[in-house]
Amino acid sequence: MDGFPSLDGKTILLSPMFLQIVKSKIHRAVVTEANLNYVGSITIDEELMDAAGLLEGEYVQVVNNNNGERLETYVIKGERHSGQICLNGAAARKVHVGDILIIMAYAFMTPEEAKDFKSRTVFPDENNKIKF
Repeated sequence: MDGFPSLDGKTILLSPMFLQIVKSKIHRAVVTEANLNYVGSITIDEELMDAAGLLEGEYVQVVNNNNGERLETYVIKGERHSGQICLNGAAARKVHVGDILIIMAYAFMTPEEAKDFKSRTVFPDENNKIKF
């Protein structure tokens, strides 16, 4: 095959390299609830989700600034303008109401795509309302 690298006359197909890049970030959200008796996940005010570019069901990493805990879960859409940040299920044991969180989602992209990519970061206030 012309244009492809070869070794001893056999074509070598190379897979592209992908980087994991921060796509979305909610920086310093305040925990409003911890619901142990729910089926996992993190509930996030829909306004914050939209501003950060997060989708319902999207995989996220949650970092607790108060105790250093890190966990991975998925997003559930909370009521718009509620300021809700609720850790559900087993993750509820990792937080207390009032803790400060960083919520991040990542995307895989080629190095070329990553060069021009701009992540979305949201800085909510102490009531989880978006600061402008």
